Amino acid sequence: MSGEKNVDENALSQLSLKEMKDDEALQSSEKDPLEDSCQGNMEITKEDNLNVSDKVSAAALEKLEVENAELNDKIMRIAADMENLRRRTIRDVADSKSYSIANFARDMLSVSDNFARAIAALPKDNRENDLRLKAFAEGLEMTERSMHAVLQQHGVQKIEPYGQKFDPNFHQAIFEIDDRETPVNTIKQVIQPGYMIGERVLRPAMVGVTKGGMKVEDKSQKSADETQTLDEN
Repeated sequence: MSGEKNVDENALSQLSLKEMKDDEALQSSEKDPLEDSCQGNMEITKEDNLNVSDKVSAAALEKLEVENAELNDKIMRIAADMENLRRRTIRDVADSKSYSIANFARDMLSVSDNFARAIAALPKDNRENDLRLKAFAEGLEMTERSMHAVLQQHGVQKIEPYGQKFDPNFHQAIFEIDDRETPVNTIKQVIQPGYMIGERVLRPAMVGVTKGGMKVEDKSQKSADETQTLDEN
């Protein structure tokens, strides 16, 4: 009896396993194809989302690069403007130091001119015979020299135009002198000396210039012709 009972139990176990396998096969065959399609679509959607995300990231990166380039350009322009401002400020400060006394120095030149006129008006012949007149003249000359020394300390320099070619930037022609031996527009006489402060003209020199003389190039040509004549002789 026990042997038959064991055989029946084994048969039942095998039958149960077979039924379970059949149920699994049936469930697999009855699986909804729509579910498979949805899963496939979900996978495709994920890939599309990744592609779109990559495109958005690339566009955002390109936009950031453009903005970065614009900001760099603005920074460079601002830096250039600041450098120009710094240089202009330094130049303005230097000009202020150099030319701040220009008006005062110009007024002092009138005083210096009066000293020069007073000295020129004193008769030179009487200075040696009259000690008081001599001392007075020496005092005027010393005061004039001291004034010029102070002006030089502040950047005021005297223009020495005698014998130079006339330049309207530094000289003021008062009259013309007929001199055939001197090139045209040569300064032959100085009526009033000129002065400069730094690189600016404080007062142009009042001068007399020659007219009617040979031009500089004509004089050079004449010298060359004379030299050639001497060589031939």
